[in-house]
Amino acid sequence: MRVATTCSVTVLAAAGIGHAVVSGLDTEINRIDLFKDMKNRPSAGHGMNVLLVGTDGRDKITPAERAKYRLGGAPCHCTDTIMIVHLSADQDRASIVSLPRDSYAEIPPHTDQTTGKQHQQHPVKLNAAYAEGGPHLTVRTVEHMTGVKIDHYLEVDFTSFMKTVDVLGGVDICTAKPLKDSYTGLDMAVGTHRLDGGQALQYVRARHTDGAGDLGRMQRQQRFLAALIAKTTSSGVLLNPVKFREVARTLLSSVRADKGFGTDQMVELARAMRGFSPSSSDFTTVPVGDVSFPVKGIGSTVKWDPVKSKKLFQTLRDDEPLAVHHPRKKETVVGVAPEQIHVQVENGTMSPGLGKTVDAQLRGTGFRTSGAPANAAQRTAQHTVVLYDPRWDRSAKALAAALPGARLQAVNGQGPVLKVLAGPDFKAVQAVRAEDAHQGEFGTVTGDQVVCG
Repeated sequence: MRVATTCSVTVLAAAGIGHAVVSGLDTEINRIDLFKDMKNRPSAGHGMNVLLVGTDGRDKITPAERAKYRLGGAPCHCTDTIMIVHLSADQDRASIVSLPRDSYAEIPPHTDQTTGKQHQQHPVKLNAAYAEGGPHLTVRTVEHMTGVKIDHYLEVDFTSFMKTVDVLGGVDICTAKPLKDSYTGLDMAVGTHRLDGGQALQYVRARHTDGAGDLGRMQRQQRFLAALIAKTTSSGVLLNPVKFREVARTLLSSVRADKGFGTDQMVELARAMRGFSPSSSDFTTVPVGDVSFPVKGIGSTVKWDPVKSKKLFQTLRDDEPLAVHHPRKKETVVGVAPEQIHVQVENGTMSPGLGKTVDAQLRGTGFRTSGAPANAAQRTAQHTVVLYDPRWDRSAKALAAALPGARLQAVNGQGPVLKVLAGPDFKAVQAVRAEDAHQGEFGTVTGDQVVCG
């Protein structure tokens, strides 16, 4: 009874301290009364939906930081990042859906913030909603497009982002391929890196590291959020009132939020996150039907898949997870998804059935094998060998990672189909996965699948 009483008092004291810690911060938030007089809104679903918007505000960044992290130029006063963050009703899961900033959108009728001119409904890119009508029009546009009722609005700029990461002591990010972007200055070698605030900003802003453009950038933003959740929940920040206040004060010093996002909501969110782990979160980008949909007077836009996106947002309204959560397997991260690699297996030994075994195991970890393994012309192989065309060298390295001890042999003119010559040293296939491999019906990944492991 004494132990139980002590625990109860401790829990109540901690809860009280938590509320006292954030109550003083409530007055520091820049408030927006954006839901006032908002009409024709979607009906409420289950759980809580927060529209998280990242802007290019940089007023409090020093000239040295601007130069170091390539933040020159005037801000466009537009949204760089738009996400719907859904917290489940039982507070044990968060789903994050990225909305491409170049999404084709129909802006509802409104008054232009800058000119005062009345506008009828018209097509734009999604991030233009902020430029034309600020947070109020952004929320209205997102609700109009998704049918999801937004409960709260949180706007973060470059300054608060950088400082928050620094207060947390940096965030760990791992990459299976080099990332270099001359526009942001990002330069990361293969491996694990602890990024400070400025480096983290380079990482989430970069969109010239590969041909994926803004879609690739959103995947990196999702990976960063997963790493941020992992750092926040594992570092004791949420259990340390002093540290929590320091992090919260830093974050909230440069954010804007709706009037309803107050002390009670912050405490509720902090308590929910105490039980979070990376696997408690899932991430996806709204399903896209056309990545280059032309619109007269606007240019190329991103058109959503009408069927898949509708089902995705209905899943959010129903408070259902976007992905089935499985325990994370021990997998090697590779630079090319196994699903993109075509393989022909040949048995280079006199052991019957070896080719069939290798083919089945490779197919089980995702490689697109022929399903018809053959016997090699010369069945005297001493080692397992991956034969590949030099133009597909990254695919060859990914395949070799699944065959521990296998040797690589370049063959000019072989083409896109890689060949595995199974030798007597073959033991078993090592499971591999791509850094950006999508899982689930909506191309969803869970946080534990993308954080460093």
